[in-house]
Amino acid sequence: MENLWIEAFQYHKWANLFLLDACADLNAEQLEWTAPGTYGTIASTFHHLIGAEQGYLRRLDGGEQTLRRGDQFPGIAKLRELATASGDRLIAAAKKVTPDDVVDATFDDGFETRLPLGIVIIQALHHGNDHRTHICTILGHHGVEYGEMDVWAYGDTTGLIVPVQKSG
Repeated sequence: MENLWIEAFQYHKWANLFLLDACADLNAEQLEWTAPGTYGTIASTFHHLIGAEQGYLRRLDGGEQTLRRGDQFPGIAKLRELATASGDRLIAAAKKVTPDDVVDATFDDGFETRLPLGIVIIQALHHGNDHRTHICTILGHHGVEYGEMDVWAYGDTTGLIVPVQKSG
């Protein structure tokens, strides 16, 4: 593996798409489910996850953020389209970021800082894992099976993990 960041973001994209696909057949009422200890509803958590990912990318590659806080929920199919694009952009950004790369950043609360892009990369991974876990908690709370989407499942389904053939 030439760059572990790239592999990490390939998993990140795969996991986002896996979970969006697992929720594709949920109806509007089910998308409003929540559970104690989670961010909010399934819909609001997906919206937040993908919107924030675009915000990280704005810092990493200067691209436009099309999904913002306060926008209406665009639906699972549209979020899948956005997650595919942002997943590809995160993989591309991971190929370029070096430990010395920084950006001047202003946060929503007005806080200004010089931000190492490595921190943005790590935050994007953490944030995705955190909120995918929230959605899985909601699904489990409501008795919905969603399959395996951990890193082992990723390695297995993508062919990165292969059985060893034992001789004789």
